Amino acid sequence: MILGIGVDTVDIARFERTLARTPRLRERLFTEAERYLPVHSVAARFAAKEALIKALGGSDGLNWHDMEIVRDTDRPPAFVRTDRLLAALALAGAAMPHVSMTHDGGFATAFVVVEARAPEAEAAEGVR
Repeated sequence: MILGIGVDTVDIARFERTLARTPRLRERLFTEAERYLPVHSVAARFAAKEALIKALGGSDGLNWHDMEIVRDTDRPPAFVRTDRLLAALALAGAAMPHVSMTHDGGFATAFVVVEARAPEAEAAEGVR
């Protein structure tokens, strides 16, 4: 069962100007592994983090670094299983979210789907 869906779109040029005006923003929004990626990639990651917040219905207990996104060449993008993200998901009764990101035509868009945690998984991990 789907608990939440979130989508967000970022104007890449506008995002780049914002980053140039506020250089420390990269540090605040992105982990060390994310912040040195090309601007279209960080814009897509920002959109994904915003989409996750929408899918969860808020960001209670999470900060930007708790929502790190990794992507290996042979695997789709995914959120890193940080302690605070796992806690927020458990509180919502959610499994790890699915994320899709794209950038084209000057925009970066991300889509996040949060599914309900399977009852068997909760029982196996002792979650109540």
